[in-house]
Amino acid sequence: MMTDQTHATPPENGLEAAKQAILEAALPHVAFDGWSDVTFRAAVADSGVTEGLACALYPRGGLDLALTFHSQGDAAMVERLAQSDLAARRYSDRVAFAIRTRLELVADKELVRRSTTLFSLPQNAAEGARVIWGTADAIWKALGDTSTDFNWYTKRATLSGVYGATVLFWLGDDSPGRSATWDFLDRRIDDVMQIEKFKASLRDNPLTKALRDGPFSAALNVLEKLKMPDKLKMPDDLPGRFRR
Repeated sequence: MMTDQTHATPPENGLEAAKQAILEAALPHVAFDGWSDVTFRAAVADSGVTEGLACALYPRGGLDLALTFHSQGDAAMVERLAQSDLAARRYSDRVAFAIRTRLELVADKELVRRSTTLFSLPQNAAEGARVIWGTADAIWKALGDTSTDFNWYTKRATLSGVYGATVLFWLGDDSPGRSATWDFLDRRIDDVMQIEKFKASLRDNPLTKALRDGPFSAALNVLEKLKMPDKLKMPDDLPGRFRR
């Protein structure tokens, strides 16, 4: 007996091909309609992917398209960093190079501008924070970060701030070769390095040690037990776990 193949689920590589086809078909529409349901419907029509499959691949329409676009940018950055000679650079220069690489891989600035508008909406703010955190996490991992304690959080929180501020500056930068953006980025990273030096000096300060051993000891003990999320044992969207 012959089976009906019309609604059969495509193989995994077929699903990825369909997902990519919809995303690529969406890009020309984003500049006019943003990462919206209007863009999503136009992309589905242009890609030739069936509406049912498209809705299964992108259940939230334009929002999921924007998230996929961002995650692919992160993946391209990681691949480029893996091909680069990072060892010859100072650590702060490696971070700057990673952020610069991430932005230089963007083919059309308007795609990011529209993403920024989308993620600034109150209902999408959590997703916006998550993707920036994800970019910071991807950069630290690419640079070989192995922290699993409270430093895991502080590194990513700090870099998220630097990356987010740099993106906003970059969106309005028309200087030759985006030189103003790279100067801005260098200043932000220099600010962070100054903070790290200040923190290091506090650790060696006798007064700070007395405070750590005294009134702040309980709070510090809690922070020291905070661990990075364990992706094998818990969902990605939980803030962390405590060591027993």
